[in-house]
Amino acid sequence: MAIDKEHKEFYAIDMGPDGWHVPPGYPDGIKQKILAGKLDEKAKVGNRTRLLRFGPGVFTTAPFVHDYWEEVYLVEGDLTVGNDENGEGGEKYQPHTYACRPPGAYHGPFKSEEGCVLMEIHYYDQEAG
Repeated sequence: MAIDKEHKEFYAIDMGPDGWHVPPGYPDGIKQKILAGKLDEKAKVGNRTRLLRFGPGVFTTAPFVHDYWEEVYLVEGDLTVGNDENGEGGEKYQPHTYACRPPGAYHGPFKSEEGCVLMEIHYYDQEAG
């Protein structure tokens, strides 16, 4: 089965407030901007590339787990992984760090002291066709 993503040549990404929205289940200080593709979590198909932006001091309170692959690249800012429900503790990462998680991997919670931007690629396993 082929990857279904539109062809896009280089273009400027608007990093201003337009086009960003809070993903379902995330706190208000975390917003995403979809760059390409579509992930259908109900039908368990598709893929997407997105930017995820944390505002300064924002944190999540519980680990995440999902049924698709996730690749994450920390573009700018700081990201702490493994904080508690009060945003304390965890291991802090700086830009140009990367994670690749298989379906079912528990990860997080997350926080950013000064804010950050992540580039994420999400996809379901493709069956040979």
